[in-house]
Amino acid sequence: MIYLTRIKEQVPAWGEGIRLALYQGERPLGTRKAIESNLEKLEEVARKASRFDVQLLALPELYLSGYALDRQQVEELAEPVGGPSMARVAQIARANRMAIICPYAEREQAEGGERFYDSIALIDSEAKTLLNYRKTHLFGQTERENFSDGAGPFAVAEIAGFPVGVLNCYEAEFPELSRILAVKGAKLIVIPTAADYYYTLADGSQAQVPYPDVSRTLIPARAYENKLFIAYANRCGGEKRGGHEWNYRHNSVIAGPDGKLLLAARAEETLLIGDCVPGDFPPTHPEGDYLKDRRPELYRELISPQPQPF
Repeated sequence: MIYLTRIKEQVPAWGEGIRLALYQGERPLGTRKAIESNLEKLEEVARKASRFDVQLLALPELYLSGYALDRQQVEELAEPVGGPSMARVAQIARANRMAIICPYAEREQAEGGERFYDSIALIDSEAKTLLNYRKTHLFGQTERENFSDGAGPFAVAEIAGFPVGVLNCYEAEFPELSRILAVKGAKLIVIPTAADYYYTLADGSQAQVPYPDVSRTLIPARAYENKLFIAYANRCGGEKRGGHEWNYRHNSVIAGPDGKLLLAARAEETLLIGDCVPGDFPPTHPEGDYLKDRRPELYRELISPQPQPF
């Protein structure tokens, strides 16, 4: 495992920042044995991160089960909030005195039958689940076949006195979502992802157009326009299912409020560790503030259900 760090001698003071780690790796997929292996890897990664006094560790989208699931695998592997696997994650968080952002496939008993969600749990260092966020903007036919749409809310929680929000993969590409979290006070948004080079379509074929590398475009832009940190946690390597293959972009990054990358992963198993301290970044506009200068009364057209033809 490669360690890439940008940290100071001392951990950020309470409420002034946070020491964040992103794990990028290639992991097994789609079985109970895979989940057990991924939990064991999480224990290892958390132990190593704790040597750097990491306060928050984040993992890629659907870390526990793997991303490239079919519907049958989702139904077999999904767990309720606080289920056995997430209870293990909570134990790991407490043992290593750090918060963990762990994406997983969630099962809910709902009226009319079971529902499944592409979810993210934020568990603090005392093993308490602070957030359980269900992906609200699903990507592509396969995700829509596997999961139900989440309904929000878009929430912010404190880790070491520092306000943190989460989004999920494709949602990085909707500026409204990051702005909502910024308006709610987030200073860091963590976005687990499973972005590959060429999106694998529902029929198993690959898209002809490569998936854009948003880590170099939209992620820095979201950070800059909202004056906060954005962490994008992806996989490296690939996953295989039914003769089809997903090859991940290994483009995990942490972007600062100045729109520049603090850290960027390589094409291998990597642990990025960075101090996210807003006070280290002076204002970019001496007489402007994107959040304070908004005119929400003019934005009503943003909530139009469909784009209007000209």
